[in-house]
Amino acid sequence: MTSFAREPKRTVALLFCAQALAQAAQSGQVAMVALIGYALAEAKVLATLPLAVQMLATMAVSIPGAVIFARLGRRAGFLTGAALYLVATAIFFAALWIGSFRLFLLGCVFSGAAFGIAQYYRFAAAEVADAAYRPKAISTVMAGGVIGAFLGPAVVKATKDWFAPVLFAGSYLAFAVLPFATAALVFAMRLAPPPDPRGTAKVPVGPILRRPRFIVAVLSAVVGWDTMNILMAATPLEMMLCGFTVGDSATVIQWHAAAMFAPSFVTGHLIARFGVLRVIAAGAALTAACAVVALAGQSFAHFWVALVALGVGWNFMFVGGTALLTSSYRPEERAKAQAANDVIVFGSVAITSALSGALHHWVGWAMLNVLVFPALAVALVGLVKLARIEAAPLPRAA
Repeated sequence: MTSFAREPKRTVALLFCAQALAQAAQSGQVAMVALIGYALAEAKVLATLPLAVQMLATMAVSIPGAVIFARLGRRAGFLTGAALYLVATAIFFAALWIGSFRLFLLGCVFSGAAFGIAQYYRFAAAEVADAAYRPKAISTVMAGGVIGAFLGPAVVKATKDWFAPVLFAGSYLAFAVLPFATAALVFAMRLAPPPDPRGTAKVPVGPILRRPRFIVAVLSAVVGWDTMNILMAATPLEMMLCGFTVGDSATVIQWHAAAMFAPSFVTGHLIARFGVLRVIAAGAALTAACAVVALAGQSFAHFWVALVALGVGWNFMFVGGTALLTSSYRPEERAKAQAANDVIVFGSVAITSALSGALHHWVGWAMLNVLVFPALAVALVGLVKLARIEAAPLPRAA
């Protein structure tokens, strides 16, 4: 095998490790954020507001992040993301130390921006791979989240009492190590050069947004993310109300996060064998199964099985949606297409993050699960319509 053939796989392996670190930070945050919000906010209905602010920042960074990537390249963008997360950990530590909910929300702005930058690891993998290897490259990078899924909550469990009685302050101090490790990985990567700015400036975004493949790709990601997010964010709160400990909810979130990324070792192969639309549809079915299990009971086993099914369902819908997205635009359109995708996806995730706590407070856990079914139905309708469009014979030339 030539060095040229090996280089994409080496870069994908490094991106796999970077994704693992990013997911460690994110899964650790998910295990803590609702509980911290509940403790710091005077109005308990705002418990999941920090997660909403984080996702809103993830959406907001999509366009400036795309500009950085387009003008300065992937390396500069990823290093910027690492720096943003380092700032976030310092703010989080200070917010917990003085007990400030507002300062904690500011930290979520920086962590959300860092998380938004990390979302481009999957696109960087697609750019160094040829068309045949692309779905596997994307899913391989996403599989890095498996390590992060266990590492993040494990760090939280081990460090949450370092500065007792200031719960979780030690966890953010420990997470401050991650940006330095990320920077070392980024410097070792050989990434695709930025597109020619003379060509990208003239690319209109309207035609991209109207393409059926782009629409269904975004719809799959939106529904996959939103249904997962609205249930995941409320799970630690519901488990607390059911009498479970912080360690119990962290364990469930840990396995949920693992289920989000472990299938990525095979998702690319499944897409190649069965087609991307069938894989996305399977993800929708698994998400529906999550809601059914959650509605069936509130034992630890019910929470665990439901969240594992939810994680696998998200993986199939999001990885499938990403693979579909990368086939919906030309190279010179990639910056605007990727930015538009992430603005839409993470804008909707920010909304569901804010609504999750409020809905849990107002309508309860059972209704929260019922609400995922209409969203899944919309995604399935989109898949069916796209399948019919692409199966239709081309018109004959006159």
